[in-house]
Amino acid sequence: MTVTFLIGALLVFLAMRVPVAISLGLASVLTLLLFGDQSLLSLAQRFNHATEVYPLLAVPFFILAGTFLTSGGVARRLIAFATAITGWIRGGLAMGSVLACMLFAAVSGSSPATVVAVGSITIAGMVSAGYSRAYATGVVTNAGTLGILIPPSIVMVVYGAITETSVGALFIAGVIPGLLLTTAMMTVIYFLARRDNLPKRDATSWREVVRTGREAFWGLLLIAIVLGGIYGGVFTPTEAAAVSAVYALLIAVLVYRDIGPREIPDVLVRGARVTTMLMFIVANAYLFAFVLTTEQIPQEISQAVLAAELPPWAFLILVNVILLVAGNLMDPTSVVLILAPIIFPLAMNLGIDPVHLGIIMVVNMEIGMVTPPVGLNLFVASGVSNLSLTQVIRASLPWLVLLLGFLVVVTYIPAISLFLPELMLNR
Repeated sequence: MTVTFLIGALLVFLAMRVPVAISLGLASVLTLLLFGDQSLLSLAQRFNHATEVYPLLAVPFFILAGTFLTSGGVARRLIAFATAITGWIRGGLAMGSVLACMLFAAVSGSSPATVVAVGSITIAGMVSAGYSRAYATGVVTNAGTLGILIPPSIVMVVYGAITETSVGALFIAGVIPGLLLTTAMMTVIYFLARRDNLPKRDATSWREVVRTGREAFWGLLLIAIVLGGIYGGVFTPTEAAAVSAVYALLIAVLVYRDIGPREIPDVLVRGARVTTMLMFIVANAYLFAFVLTTEQIPQEISQAVLAAELPPWAFLILVNVILLVAGNLMDPTSVVLILAPIIFPLAMNLGIDPVHLGIIMVVNMEIGMVTPPVGLNLFVASGVSNLSLTQVIRASLPWLVLLLGFLVVVTYIPAISLFLPELMLNR
C-alpha cells in the first residue's frame, strides 16, 4: 500500500506538470504523513543532509566549468581540430562533429551543453558543405549524448553519490564505452557517406592539423588534468571538479580571452541558475529515497524479485525496460535519483557490479536524451538548428537502432565497463 501510494502520488503530480523536484518532495511528505512513523523533522534533516554529501560538491564545479567553456571559444577550437583530422574523408564533417562532441564531452560533463556548443557551429558548417540540415542535426543530437558517458559526467557523480559508488571508478569505466560509441557512430557515418555520396573536403595538410591542435591545446589539456589528476592520485573527483572550474575560467579569460572581466558575473549567474535547479531536484530526491528506505520498500521489492528467481540476465532486461521508459518521461538526473535506490540493492543481491550497473544506467539515460517527450537534446537541437521539434525527432530516430544495440553490448559484456577500473584501480 505504501509503495503504491508513493509511486502513484509521484506519477499523478508529474502528470499534472508539477516540477519534478516539487513532485518528489510532495509525494515524500504525503507518504510519510499518512503511512510513516517518522516526523516531518526527519525529512527536514534529510533535506539538509543532501547539501552535505561531499561527492555532490563536484556538480556545481563541473557545471561552472562547462558554462565557461561553452561561453568561450573552446568548443570552436576543438571543432576546428576535429574537422581538420576527419574533414578530408567522405562524410568527414559529420565524423568531425562526432569527434568534436566526444572532445567537448570530456571537458563539460553535460549532453545539452555539448549539443549547444558543437551544434551551433557544425550544423551550419555541414549545411553549407552540402549536407541536409536534418541529417546534420540528427548527427549532433545523438553524438551530444556522449556528454554524460565520457568522463567527467554529472550523471555519474549523482549516481556515485546516491549509491556510494566510487566516482573515480565510474569515470574511468566510461572511457572505453565512450570511445566505442564514438567509433561506432563515425563508422556508420562513413558507410552512409559512401552510399549516399556525401560531401568531402580537400585533404587537410599536417600543418593545418598541427595548427588547429595547437590552438585547441589548452582545452585538450583540461582532459589530461582532470583524468590524470584523479588517477594519478593528485586529487579526488570532487577536487578535480574545482580544478576544472578554475582552469576553465583562466583559459577563457586569460589565455583565449574570449570572455572579458565584465562578462564573468554573467557566466557565474548562468552557472548558479543551473546548479540551483539541479541541486533542488537532488535534495528532494534524497527525501524520496529516505521514505523508500524507512518504509522498507527496496527490501520488499528485493524479496519479490528474489522470490521470482530471475537470473541476472533477465533482471538486466527488466532494468533496461524500466530505465528506457523512465528516460522518456524525466531528465537523467531525476531518473537516477528516483530509481537507483530501488535498483541498486537488487543488483547487488544478484552479484552485478555497481560500476557496471552505473554505466548501464548512464547509457539508458543517453537514449532518454534523444527520445520524446522529454528528450532534452531534442529541444536544444531544435533551437540550435531552427528545425521544428518534429523534424528533429524524425532526424534522430534512425540513430536509436545504434544506441539500442550499444546498450545491449554494454549490458551483457561487463568487461567493456570494468576492464579499465580493474586494471588501474585494482578493483
